[in-house]
Amino acid sequence: MSDQIIGLQEWFQSPAGAYLLEWEQAQLDEAVADLFGYHALQLGVPELQALRTNRMPHRWFTIQESAEQAGKQCAVVDFYTDFTALPFPANSMDLLVLPHALEFSPDPHAALREVERVLVPEGKAVICGLNPASLWGWRQRRSRWYQRLGWGRVFLPGWGDLIGYWRLRDWLRLLSFEVEAGRFGCYRPAVDSPEWLHRFAWLDRIGGRWWPIFGAAYFVVATKRVRGMRLLGGAWKAAAKRSAAAVPVTQQTHKTRNEN
Repeated sequence: MSDQIIGLQEWFQSPAGAYLLEWEQAQLDEAVADLFGYHALQLGVPELQALRTNRMPHRWFTIQESAEQAGKQCAVVDFYTDFTALPFPANSMDLLVLPHALEFSPDPHAALREVERVLVPEGKAVICGLNPASLWGWRQRRSRWYQRLGWGRVFLPGWGDLIGYWRLRDWLRLLSFEVEAGRFGCYRPAVDSPEWLHRFAWLDRIGGRWWPIFGAAYFVVATKRVRGMRLLGGAWKAAAKRSAAAVPVTQQTHKTRNEN
């Protein structure tokens, strides 16, 4: 795992890696700014400040426990842990952000189940991933095939298995999550040159309109739902409104004995 993390850190400093980080940082800044609660946690990718616009009082950042030696230079790391065994009790976290955490987990199913365990009902999971059904995914598969023949190197060094967008939605649905938002981005080809990335910038402007599901990266916001649970917040508001309404009062006049 440490070799994978080192390779990932080097790749994020490349033109393609910086391009991906810029898009993902913009999505995260917008998504978490208005999410409220008390406890938030980011899993992995110290190059992204996923919680910088969030206002929860308790925010932590962690990376995989086995990557501790490779991540010592990351001053932002609060602790090291296994993503399949988070050191938090059940129903204790309001927000979990997973930028590529599932792709680097040895057991992404178990990691996602752990996310569901520690989230409170109605808690949010924000996930970033790379789309295998894209130009980047196609180049990654081709480069791995070439590497087996002893030619060249992989485009995404150290990257785990890419998890498709619709596959992830199925996993979330099985765990009773409801996907509230999902979008794709990064439509430029998988090129290493900053000049060519700049030349293909026009693809970002039309990609979301003409071939939206083929973006290199995707972004998902999901809410943990609990069956049989009923939130009373709306009822309280309705009751407050009813109690504040004006109530007509009728006054009755009583005749006294002297009136007769």
